[in-house]
Amino acid sequence: MPPELTAALALCRNLPSPPGIALRIIELAQDPEADITTAADIIAIDMALSARMLRIANSPLYASRRRIENLGQALTMLGLNATVSLALGFTVTQGLTAPGDGQDLRERAWRRSILSALAASLLGQARGLRKAEELMLAGLLQDLGILVLAQAQPDTYLPLLRQAADNDALVALEREHLQCTHADVGALMAEQWDLPRYLVDSIARSESPATAEDNFQTCVALSGAVADIWLSADADAAREHALHLVHERLQLDSAQFDQVLARISDALPDISALFETPLLSPSRVQQLIDHAQELATLRNLREMQDAAQARQRADEFEARANRLAEQAHRDALTGVLNRRQLEAVLEQEFLRATRHGWPLSVAFIDLDDFKKINDAHGHLMGDQVLRVFAGKLQEQLRNSDTVARFGGEEFIALLPNTTEPVALEVVRRVLANIVNTPMAEVPDGPLFVTFSAGVATQGGYERFADVQDLLKAADDVLYRSKNLGRNRVIARSPGRHRREPDAPSQRGRARGLRRSAAK
Repeated sequence: MPPELTAALALCRNLPSPPGIALRIIELAQDPEADITTAADIIAIDMALSARMLRIANSPLYASRRRIENLGQALTMLGLNATVSLALGFTVTQGLTAPGDGQDLRERAWRRSILSALAASLLGQARGLRKAEELMLAGLLQDLGILVLAQAQPDTYLPLLRQAADNDALVALEREHLQCTHADVGALMAEQWDLPRYLVDSIARSESPATAEDNFQTCVALSGAVADIWLSADADAAREHALHLVHERLQLDSAQFDQVLARISDALPDISALFETPLLSPSRVQQLIDHAQELATLRNLREMQDAAQARQRADEFEARANRLAEQAHRDALTGVLNRRQLEAVLEQEFLRATRHGWPLSVAFIDLDDFKKINDAHGHLMGDQVLRVFAGKLQEQLRNSDTVARFGGEEFIALLPNTTEPVALEVVRRVLANIVNTPMAEVPDGPLFVTFSAGVATQGGYERFADVQDLLKAADDVLYRSKNLGRNRVIARSPGRHRREPDAPSQRGRARGLRRSAAK
């Protein structure tokens, strides 16, 4: 390939589309019910647009772990709005404003590419290949080099196109004047555009069936000969030539071949409509371009609105999920953590304390004589007492501390980075406040409660093997606290068992509790 041609090809990226495709894209952009399937049907019969969509989907901008191998994957990745917006820009600027000179020659290339796409796909089906979409794409793009050469070197190449009576004659002229063929140019461009390797290889071998390495490449290489049946001045001779190649290379008989031709004929009315678009005046072209730009702007606006709504819905779903997760972690009656979540938090805090070497204190708390409250005032009143007590307990601890309902009237207070003496002082202060705070109003007046608690600490005096041992130690101390007369907080370590004297008001409130509970 001459160096000057290679240099010109490096600058060639935008290829024209048939005007009929451009008008269909404009219609698609106006349709609020349009979907990705409709867009794919239109794009799949335009080699310039198909190549560009595939190139963009495999570009670094849309880089993904999965290699995009066909048009369906490409459009799915890009999405409907992006596909239509890109197609508007590509087809309108190139398909409607592209050159009037050589339009008839480009139209011949467009027709042949569509016919070749159908032929490649149907030949593959006749041979039992299960890559219909990839075959159609390879057949469509095999003459990509014709559009590239017409775009990159119109003064040199358009006369060759006009002079050639058929595809074989064109290939001969290309070799004579360019030292390469449009298949060589198409393969080079496909490689530069980072199209899938099977497309590069199929395009490269499209003009030499003997070099095809498998049935896939053979179907593509023979599809052009099938397409020429509809384009040749002598259709019968073209059919005989194509039948000979298909029988020799693919082992299809004349009956199978005629079925392929019949199915291509069935598709021709829709395809022919693409090339019956009347020539447009410059003013009409400008109007269409203005309209397309407006549609592209509206599409982009719609895409931004959809993205904003999607983000809002995602935020709402996330907030709802967080609320549900939080509810699953909370005790339904009291609102503090439930036992299952306590186990997870306790395990996490135990590991953290072990890793950093800081203390972790646990207070096992049990409301005194709670059964008497239920018996005297009913379970609903008992539930209210539990709710109020849990709230008051949470209020008097730090945000970093954890309160959980262990079960019934038993609660756990988890105090990270807190030594046993400090934890003992904190829980005693909580008890002093609780004793003086009414939990509910009953006919006899305010209802007060007391609690008993046991404190155990990981670190300091003791090192526990796991969280279960730590909890059991706190529970053992709670049991001892109950045996010593309730309404007290004691610790596990020696010298911490003596109960602090109650303040007078505390003793009065405790007696009030016992009187009220007994009633």
